[in-house]
Amino acid sequence: MRTAPAATPWHGLTASQGTLRLSTDGAILCEQTMSEPWLYQLRICLPDELVEAARTDLGSPELAPLAGILAKHHAKMLAQFDAFAGYVAEAERQGVEAYPLYAWTKATLEDPEKRAKHLKSFALHVDGREIYSRDEADALEADLRPLVGGTMIERLSKHDTNPANNPQPPEKYRPRSVT
Repeated sequence: MRTAPAATPWHGLTASQGTLRLSTDGAILCEQTMSEPWLYQLRICLPDELVEAARTDLGSPELAPLAGILAKHHAKMLAQFDAFAGYVAEAERQGVEAYPLYAWTKATLEDPEKRAKHLKSFALHVDGREIYSRDEADALEADLRPLVGGTMIERLSKHDTNPANNPQPPEKYRPRSVT
């Protein structure tokens, strides 16, 4: 198996949290030690009218309730689109062969429907980390929950690093494993 780059838009694991590997069929696998619990990430989906402000100026008045909660939890948000674009740009600078999700991520960015979806979806990072403990995720989720369904947050979801709970790229975009 070949080790995948640690920072991918798929799991965002770093070397201290686990290792991403490619299986023989090209699937992305997350390996963690059994003593470590799964880590989590919250994502929110914003209404179209807040997306640009959220991407460029979290200090804008219409985002004040959200900005206050994020500050309380030492959290920042990053549009999935921007994370994907960063991954593609890095892959193109470093050499795409070392980035197993490059083709899938680039195709996602080029698809107008998926592009619009990922512009509205924001990953929440806590203390600079893409993934964090369940306690941190639960506390942030509890404070955000009252903003869901109104004019601030359309949808809130919690994701974990358990590979069984994470979709794989379509077969045509799966990298081939190198043994």
